[in-house]
Amino acid sequence: MQIRTEFPHEIRRDDVWIPLPDGTHLYARIWRPVADEPVPALLEYLPYRLSDWTAPRDAQRHPWYAGNGYASVRVDVRGHGNSLGMPGDEYDAQELADGVAVVEWLAEQPWCTGKVGMFGISWGGFNSLQIAALAPEPLKAIVTVCSADDRYDNDVHYMGGSVLAVDMHAWAATMLAFVSRPPDPAQVGDAWREMWLKRLERVDPFIHTWLAHQTRDAYWQHGSVCEDYSTIKASVLAVGGWHDPYRDTVLRLVEHLDPSRVRGLIGPWSHQYPDRGLPPGPAIGFLQETLRWWDHWLKDEETGVMAEPLLRSWISKSHPPATTYPVLPGRWVGDTEWPSAHVTPETYGFQGDPVRVHSPQNTGLDAGRFFPFGNDSDLPPDQRDEDAKSVCFEFPVRYAPIEILGRPRVTLNVRCDVPSGQIVARLCDVATDGSSTLVTRGALNLSARHGRDRNIPWTPGATEDVTFELNGIGHTFPPGHRIRLAVSSAYWPWIWPQPDAEGFTLDPAASSLQLPVRTPTTDDTIAFEEPEQSEPLGVVFPENPGQRPERLIIRDVAAGNWRLEVDPRYGGTRIYPDGLEFTEDALETYEINEADPLSARTKSEWTIGLRRPDLSWDVRVETRSEITCDENDFITSNEVTCKEGGEVVFHRTWEKRIPRTAG
Repeated sequence: MQIRTEFPHEIRRDDVWIPLPDGTHLYARIWRPVADEPVPALLEYLPYRLSDWTAPRDAQRHPWYAGNGYASVRVDVRGHGNSLGMPGDEYDAQELADGVAVVEWLAEQPWCTGKVGMFGISWGGFNSLQIAALAPEPLKAIVTVCSADDRYDNDVHYMGGSVLAVDMHAWAATMLAFVSRPPDPAQVGDAWREMWLKRLERVDPFIHTWLAHQTRDAYWQHGSVCEDYSTIKASVLAVGGWHDPYRDTVLRLVEHLDPSRVRGLIGPWSHQYPDRGLPPGPAIGFLQETLRWWDHWLKDEETGVMAEPLLRSWISKSHPPATTYPVLPGRWVGDTEWPSAHVTPETYGFQGDPVRVHSPQNTGLDAGRFFPFGNDSDLPPDQRDEDAKSVCFEFPVRYAPIEILGRPRVTLNVRCDVPSGQIVARLCDVATDGSSTLVTRGALNLSARHGRDRNIPWTPGATEDVTFELNGIGHTFPPGHRIRLAVSSAYWPWIWPQPDAEGFTLDPAASSLQLPVRTPTTDDTIAFEEPEQSEPLGVVFPENPGQRPERLIIRDVAAGNWRLEVDPRYGGTRIYPDGLEFTEDALETYEINEADPLSARTKSEWTIGLRRPDLSWDVRVETRSEITCDENDFITSNEVTCKEGGEVVFHRTWEKRIPRTAG
């Protein structure tokens, strides 16, 4: 990583309040060049607190853009951080309307040319797409990283129509803790306490809403730009990583948007910006690559970015299983259209007699993290134990490598004797030593087999063909290896089990795997600059010698009970240059009995502390979130406790039963 300290422009930084039409003001930080002429503006718009939580990341991005001739603006969403107003739901209409107003305000400033771009990763990537779909006139281009076009089937809530136990709950619990954090008196003064208490009165756990919508209804259609891609008028650079759960959005965007206004980039990365150097690499000069995009669309400069292939993808070489890879072997390839003329679907038929698939409920504990962040235990370990709990079909790679790029697809002939069930399919690369590396996977709730927008119970005893896609991937299977498709009826804690999880019977003779086989090309000359960023903020991260393991599996052998403990490690304790002391600790637990789907239980506990010794300010947020179930309902329990100087100033609990309509 090269740290850049000298730029073409001198940089100034201003903290400002941006007015909204209803009189609310949003807190913003603007880095812009000291220049006589106006410049385009770039907006990153998040609920994650620009004055502390994202400040280290912001410092290495926004000044870099400013030094290269842009006004780079970071804004806190209404009701979050130091912004005024009340917090709302994820990507609600108010958030998006506010975002449009911010874009228009930026365009009107005397230091702005009137052209605006938006960028962001995850939440900021989502709302960049969503605001682009509202088409404010000044918004000419966006860079959306690790985001999704489908809030139901490609987000943290549902997968193939099943409840995502691992991240629907974890993220709802995270946001419960995040939204309960107070404004900072260093920025808002003595009003912080009143602002905080008013916000807390409005808090309602997201999990209540998310679990109440178990099919793809109008709630999920809102903010899902896949409903109508034609509404997006801005030019889109869509970026993802093969180890990020949102990667399929890149493939859909380059397929459905006007090819003269879109480019896609998928690397080997996790849920991180591609220049950060976090595993798996290789990292690229992402800021330089986005500068080419901005200069083309916001400054009308010829940078060559639109001469790049429509889709640039990393295709990994085969690699042994591991929970982290500093750098994955592989190469970049380019496709000028998508679907690509270089990719041909090839079908592999199964063989054998009908077989019963009835996996123990602890199948899936080696799935790895749903959102890999570049931590040591993020990725799936050797899959042999998971494969042993599944029914497997293998296809030898004989003479030449098999290179795939895109989304594999399975068609399974299934008989099910109960009204509900789930199927999980994993594609693995089996080496000559027997080790099994997870390549990609997919899942289907059988009640969603005719569409995610409906819930159609299975007729007990009936046989049907079901087809579903696995997540996209670029991978090479070498000669001598075996391609393994592992099929299971359980996948905890990713998938919340159905109450009558009796499994199903699979007929191999009527089932198949379809792989997107890419003809290797030899003319790929794709290259990127080395990563560079602006100077780090100077945050100090104290050592924590007693830190718990990132992922710990505990088994009660006699009882058949399993518990997975996860420390998400979003940041830990840090001390900022302005004296702010920020502490953060979280623990997620996932429990199940290997023979009882109704034993599933998730729990998330958060503690956040903020302290400014110079202002005698010391606050603490503690949250607890749990989900259990019975045959008919999900049972949720949430608690928030907020303290100032050790004294409780707010406490609330929520207990709710939510009917299991499809999940």
